Amino acid sequence: MKRTILVIAAAASVALTGCATKAQTGAAVGAGSGAVIGGVIGHNSGKGNTGKGAAIGAAAGALGGYIIGNEMDKSDAQQQPTGPTQVEPAR
Repeated sequence: MKRTILVIAAAASVALTGCATKAQTGAAVGAGSGAVIGGVIGHNSGKGNTGKGAAIGAAAGALGGYIIGNEMDKSDAQQQPTGPTQVEPAR
């Protein structure tokens, strides 16, 4: 069970990293990483909560990854010039 969750989370992270924005990529990677970490924590709690831990970890990771990626997208948008730029002629 533990290995299956790890493989699924890793495959999902790799498959979804080609998303259009950093927010989408962050959410995908965060969900995959959170699922793995949550599954391990759930399994090690001794109560067999691997699935619950993976689900909670995936949700928390996706939220955190989206927030961080969205802020990176905002920062990139502020750094890009909005109007025409002037280029000095070569001498």
